[in-house]
Amino acid sequence: MMIEEKKYGAKALESAELLGWENPSQERDYDIEISFPEFTCLCPRSGYPDFATIHIHYTPDKKIVELKALKLYLNSFRDRAISHEASTNLIFEELNALLSPKRLEVTGDFNVRGNVKTVIKVQL
Repeated sequence: MMIEEKKYGAKALESAELLGWENPSQERDYDIEISFPEFTCLCPRSGYPDFATIHIHYTPDKKIVELKALKLYLNSFRDRAISHEASTNLIFEELNALLSPKRLEVTGDFNVRGNVKTVIKVQL
């Protein structure tokens, strides 16, 4: 029996964590909008995949999010059994804790499944 070695992407997801770095323009307020159209997680009830676009809109204070770390963090949800509401709120909470932004909004715009469309919006 041959054991398949994990691909580099799967290995990267095992240690995925959000990272922030210094805001290069702290002297002014400006908005950052990030769209992640390939978000997936698993329905905790059925185990079927849920697909969404995650929208992040924030006004930074001292820190901004590092984009590659954000991509890996969001991809780490793909095999996780978590509801639409829980995933959107968790993303919001962890970004807020890391960045302490002046303003933050996270929207989980989930694809239709079973003839139901869900949009979760969490804001500060």
